[in-house]
Amino acid sequence: MSLSKHFSARPLLLLSTLPGLALAQEQGFIEDAKASVQMRNFYFNRDFRDSGAARAKSEEWAQGFLLNAQSGYTQGTVGVGVDIIGRLGVKLDSGGGRAGSLLLPNDDNGSADDFSSLGAAVKMKVSRTELKVGELLPTLPILQYNDARLLPQTFQGAMLTSREITGLTLNAGQMRSFTQRNSSNREDLFIDGRAFATSDRYNYLGGEYRFNQERTMVGLWGAQLEDIYSQRFIQFTHKQPVGAWTLGANIGLLDSEEEGQAKAGQIDNRSFFTALSAGLGGHTLMAAWQRMYGDDGTIWLSPTTTVLPSDIQVRNFASAEEKAWQLRYDYNFVALGVPGLSAFVRYVNGDNVAVAGGNGGKEWERDFDLSYVIQSGPLKNLGLRWRNAMVRSNFGPSVDDNRLIVSYSLALF
Repeated sequence: MSLSKHFSARPLLLLSTLPGLALAQEQGFIEDAKASVQMRNFYFNRDFRDSGAARAKSEEWAQGFLLNAQSGYTQGTVGVGVDIIGRLGVKLDSGGGRAGSLLLPNDDNGSADDFSSLGAAVKMKVSRTELKVGELLPTLPILQYNDARLLPQTFQGAMLTSREITGLTLNAGQMRSFTQRNSSNREDLFIDGRAFATSDRYNYLGGEYRFNQERTMVGLWGAQLEDIYSQRFIQFTHKQPVGAWTLGANIGLLDSEEEGQAKAGQIDNRSFFTALSAGLGGHTLMAAWQRMYGDDGTIWLSPTTTVLPSDIQVRNFASAEEKAWQLRYDYNFVALGVPGLSAFVRYVNGDNVAVAGGNGGKEWERDFDLSYVIQSGPLKNLGLRWRNAMVRSNFGPSVDDNRLIVSYSLALF
């Protein structure tokens, strides 16, 4: 029996028992409890014909459900609670050699009909320090879960967050495994773009200090995927109002090398980026520069989202020795009296990529993103989004990418 068949009904069953469990606890546990189901209808089309590939495209359509239930904390010096994450993905259309979009798991017939997973995390809180152990969705600069398909990837491990000192946030944790965006199974951790090697220990430690009325932030992070790589990340961000304008800066340096038994071989990378932005009314313009140093491209846990500004819809422009620049323009139509409607366009150009015979690798990507959230009426909070990308490269696949997403979040309690 597949995991998807075994677990599909469990999120709803668990939800029905949660209020009864909460009654046995002190008032804070149930008073602050909340739960929602996020629904995402996702159509994905990626066309490979400009690469001369034998396979013309990947095209699938699926419906996803994400249960996110969070209790409050019991009263007392040490508060205790529980969080539950349930995922269910259902195939609506695939087949005919069109599978492989990463919306759904692959099987002998192309894509599986459905998949699901269920996990829980126990949480404890003392003062302004919180520990979570179990199923997690980390959103840290050094470790950001990927949510670019039907359902997010999840991690299994422990996370400690402390905010005891005003302006200072300290973080520490260890991840033991993860569940892919299109899978029910837990897997050991691995990195992208290297000789395949796995580990069941990802350790991190870091902190961020915000000051100047929280307009300025300095972050320092360290991470280790045991026996594969170690990493350090330094980041500086600042936002400055100047009259009607808001100016911003985001500067970072990510340094990686092999660690322990070096199961993926020697690693040599330093990734530097700087991004500057200017906003006025509904307009925001951003320019970024990204540069790879060393023998390798950026090292990161697969398939997490990196902190690099040019890690975008299809490409991340993080190959060995690559130089990339980016221009992005955002517009929020609330400035024209249309709340809920927003759009952006961006262009990233990369060159100097280390390929066979020298540094002749070149690539570019153009993205257009349009989204609207209905503001009132019976369909209030229904989200509509179109994501379009065009990629051209002389050393990798050239693709045209379209994603249509309809989303809605239903509060259960």
